[in-house]
Amino acid sequence: MNNPHLRTGLGLRRGLLAELLTMPQGAVDFLECAPENWIGVGGSHGRSLAQLAERFAISCHGLSLSLGGIAPLDRTLLTSTRQFLDRFEVRHYSEHLSYCSDDGHLYDLLPIPFTDEAVRHVAARIRQAQEQLGRRIAVENISYYAAPYQAMSELAFIRAVLDEADCDLLLDINNVYVNACNHRYDPVDFLHGLPRERVTAMHVAGHYDEAPDLKVDTHGAPVKEPVWGLYAVACERFGVQPTVLERDFNYPPLAELLAETARIAMAQQASVRCAA
Repeated sequence: MNNPHLRTGLGLRRGLLAELLTMPQGAVDFLECAPENWIGVGGSHGRSLAQLAERFAISCHGLSLSLGGIAPLDRTLLTSTRQFLDRFEVRHYSEHLSYCSDDGHLYDLLPIPFTDEAVRHVAARIRQAQEQLGRRIAVENISYYAAPYQAMSELAFIRAVLDEADCDLLLDINNVYVNACNHRYDPVDFLHGLPRERVTAMHVAGHYDEAPDLKVDTHGAPVKEPVWGLYAVACERFGVQPTVLERDFNYPPLAELLAETARIAMAQQASVRCAA
């Protein structure tokens, strides 16, 4: 995102629209939306988005490109997305390092095999997307519960894709924690294995504790304490990066969400003091 004034963000969800429209100026620095959910939307929702875009910077986090899929990239979607990004002066666009379609959309973000062939395949598609969008993009590390094939580690796969595609990383801290618990690796070691220069934004979110060794990424609950601790480590390693609080359902009062975005700001400020 490369804007020092954009530090704390909140996911723009239709279920929060009424409260977001009355949110005080400066409560957060920016709002993040999925462009697919807003492209071509008119009426009251379209007017609400336009009003929010006048007051807050907008970032975009895509859901439907299916960068890891085998069907050709949706050029119509890419064209519409570029127009949306230009219209709202969006400086940061990201997508998931996953696939979500086969013969139609699967409505889930599925993991890509961790292989050299998959690295080359998805990197070529990321480069194609960047060319059509006319801008550099970031890809997000996803949560996953079973990997189709692992010839290399998740960390090695992500690093290889970033290098091959020459793109950035949207670092989802909750996904790191969930995967570390589910797949038995050290989340701090994982963070330290990522290249500093590639991380341009972060996400935090809540998850569900199914069992001590099984966490489910839900975005439907407050951020848990271990994730806040890991976020502090990430701020120390990668510096202050624009960070979005994601909440997709079970919406609490806006004041509770803003208390969490304030905690993002506190962690960022603490990392700056430590670096001074």
